Amino acid sequence: MGSSIWFSQILCLSFILLQFRVQSSSPSQSSLDSLPHLCRPEERSALLDFKSTTNVVESCPCTPRPIIQTWNESKDCCLWDGITCDKSKGHVIGLDLSSNRLKANLTTNSSLFRLEKLQSLNLFDNSLHYPNVSFGFDHWKSLTYLNLSESGYMDGSLLFDEISLPPKLVSLDLSHNGLFLDNIKFQMLVHNLTELRFLILDSVNMSLVVSSSLLNLTSSLEHLSLRSCNLQGNFPSQVFQLTKLVSLDLSDNDDLLLDNIKFQILVHNLTELRFLILDSVNMSLVMASSLLNLASSLEHLSLSSCNLQGNFPSQVFQLPSLQLLDLSYNYYLRGNLPQSNWSSPLKYLYLEETSFLGELPNSIGNLKLLEELNLDSCQFHGLIPKSLANLTKITYLDFDSNLLQGQIPDVFGKMQKLTHLSLFNNSFDGEIPTSIFNLANVTYLRLSSNKLRGPLPRNISGLSFLPEFQMDNNFITGHVPSWLFSLPSLSHLDLRNNRLTGPIDHVEMPNLILQEIYLSNNEISGSIPSSFFHLVNLTTVDLSSNNLGGTITANMLSKLVNLRSLDLSNNSLLSLSNNGIAINYSFSNLQTLKFSSCNIHK
Repeated sequence: MGSSIWFSQILCLSFILLQFRVQSSSPSQSSLDSLPHLCRPEERSALLDFKSTTNVVESCPCTPRPIIQTWNESKDCCLWDGITCDKSKGHVIGLDLSSNRLKANLTTNSSLFRLEKLQSLNLFDNSLHYPNVSFGFDHWKSLTYLNLSESGYMDGSLLFDEISLPPKLVSLDLSHNGLFLDNIKFQMLVHNLTELRFLILDSVNMSLVVSSSLLNLTSSLEHLSLRSCNLQGNFPSQVFQLTKLVSLDLSDNDDLLLDNIKFQILVHNLTELRFLILDSVNMSLVMASSLLNLASSLEHLSLSSCNLQGNFPSQVFQLPSLQLLDLSYNYYLRGNLPQSNWSSPLKYLYLEETSFLGELPNSIGNLKLLEELNLDSCQFHGLIPKSLANLTKITYLDFDSNLLQGQIPDVFGKMQKLTHLSLFNNSFDGEIPTSIFNLANVTYLRLSSNKLRGPLPRNISGLSFLPEFQMDNNFITGHVPSWLFSLPSLSHLDLRNNRLTGPIDHVEMPNLILQEIYLSNNEISGSIPSSFFHLVNLTTVDLSSNNLGGTITANMLSKLVNLRSLDLSNNSLLSLSNNGIAINYSFSNLQTLKFSSCNIHK
């Protein structure tokens, strides 16, 4: 779910720290301002030449101006945005042009290669093209940090056997550039990179790289990411020799197989691991009990969609450093949450689409750092513990499609960061706690398909950012309150298949973005208020199978010019009339119109 994003953010932070070390010899802005011009003329010329041969991809006016457009010859280039200089001799040692919408060809005669003292280059997120020619990387003898991720398109046949990468490279990121590496090219790519600590090749096609080629990776490697690289066959045991690895991501290599013996060797040798990401790697032969041997230093464990089976050891939930655990979409993986003494720094827990079962323990309230909890489509039963109220940092809470029951406890009062709450398809009964309706930041709320009873509150103070109100298929009673039609962000209202009664309240402040209303199969009576037809952007209205009465006139309906579907059927007391007045109106979008069992007359 959010595991890969969170891991990418952590890895990005590591890169930033690395760049900071690379550039730590550069002067501060204040010290540069007090010094004479440091910029070396030949390097300023190289930068200006690059600027003159580089275009900028147009974007919306709200996008910040690319820093390359701020470079001005009248100003010391060491003071330009994106430039870091050596404080003693004025050489450009750092160039950060990430996310600048640059469009250019980077060839061997690019002026950038005249920056011979460059130590750090970041071209992430641009639109550059790297033609099928040998590069001038050998000009950068001091380069330690190179990030070309998402920077453009590298020809699939790029000849890495013609490239000599700088031997001092500490970090290399070539991900998401359409690059293809066969066995020979991969060996040439990493050849002589003995100081490499970060290697990121996500989405590089490595389907022809044999696992033995990973032997060429330096033992100094700390971060290895080969996500979505089309790796195939048996899990590369050569990785186990990289004992300094802190993070390993081999996820989304669907044809990669990891058996039980190799997994045990992995966790035995890689004792420094903090991040282990193996989503979609075939682990069907790995015994769940082998997870007991995971390093206590582990902070991030993501094993989503790995075909894991058997009983998951609950001790893993209590690893002392674990902040993220993702076991989602392992359909036959069983287990229970720790029933007592559960205390850990967990922030993200994803168990959706597994066979976890049992009751939700009171000790879940001890996870006070928890931000996201997804138990969708498991087999949990019993009550929601009141200790859930302790999760004040929670933003995402999903208990869909379980066997939970009883009254929903009033535990949401302090969950003011909550944006996603879904309790769909359980057996909850009783009244809905008022605190749910006062959630200030919720953008997703679904309580459908339960046995909830009682009326909706007369007034609420939250739900201002809610686009969809979904409480269909319950036993909710009482009238339809007017605030439902006034929520400022609501576009979809669904209360069908309940036991609502009484008239629909007068709509005092019509929401002009509301598009869909489903109130069918209730016991709503009385006339539809004329203010209901001030919801002028409605596209779908279903009020069928109620006890509505009164008269709907043609001029009321004529206001709903965007209407595509209108169902008023099975309201035997409801009349439709044009009052004998000829009105010219057109429903150009109308596709469905149902008035069966209504009283229609001129």
